Amino acid sequence: MIAHVPVLLGEVMEILKPERGGVYVDATVGLGGHSTEILRRMGAQGSLIGIDRDEEALKVARAALTSENVSLAHARFSELDSVLDGMNIDKIDGIMFDLGVSMLQLRMAERGFSFNSDEPLDMRMDKSPVTPTAADILATYPETELRRIFGEYGEERYSGRIARQIVFLRRKGTPVRTGRELARIALTAYHGGREKIHPATRIFQALRIEVNRELEELKSGLDFSLRRLSKGGRIAVISYHSLEDRIVKHFLKDAEKEGQFILLSKKPVRPALEEIRRNPAARSAKLRGAERQ
Repeated sequence: MIAHVPVLLGEVMEILKPERGGVYVDATVGLGGHSTEILRRMGAQGSLIGIDRDEEALKVARAALTSENVSLAHARFSELDSVLDGMNIDKIDGIMFDLGVSMLQLRMAERGFSFNSDEPLDMRMDKSPVTPTAADILATYPETELRRIFGEYGEERYSGRIARQIVFLRRKGTPVRTGRELARIALTAYHGGREKIHPATRIFQALRIEVNRELEELKSGLDFSLRRLSKGGRIAVISYHSLEDRIVKHFLKDAEKEGQFILLSKKPVRPALEEIRRNPAARSAKLRGAERQ
């Protein structure tokens, strides 16, 4: 069993304020950490819909969330409307998103999310057979497209250098297939220079975003919140990198200008030092919230 520590738990609950009898959506139910606390606060009269695109995570959530007022669904953010329609639910009182890769995905070597894995680079969150894996992308995308992905989604300053080496290796008949191989290329691009984070971090982030269409899915999820939140309903979003946070920030600010949301804080809520000490994975988390008007 993977030990799971939900990030910014108290702060998320302060934004959502789950009430008895309410209807709440955890759009990234994961291992059930935030959902467990939502359930505790809303009581038996409410309804919780837990959604995740990762079937492995849903297996864990099903074991953790056994209450009769919980419904779990395997779906992407872009499918949230269909999920609620199938349950005959029109409006909801709160929704939360905890974005990014989970500890379960990182620790399962066969999922291909780790720098240290000798397993094939996969990175699919939902294992859809029609979705190309990270290895497929590295083996087929033109150098210009790889450079764009690494630069745009990873904000990687050596995107051209890394893309060029990937294409060079596949032309030699030795395409990059594993996390360890890709991490080695990223390290080489930095010529051993000191970095605050592992040089491969931004490349892995960029590939994961491309494989799972994460930014497009996030925009779909945010649009869903506008359509489905009832008056006074609340949204809470935890992001872990600047691209996600920028999308959330601009979406909420634009909706506020149009009178659709009231922001619950001008700046993102960050984890306290004590939480970061207990859970280093929380260090880059930013939480934003708003109330539907």
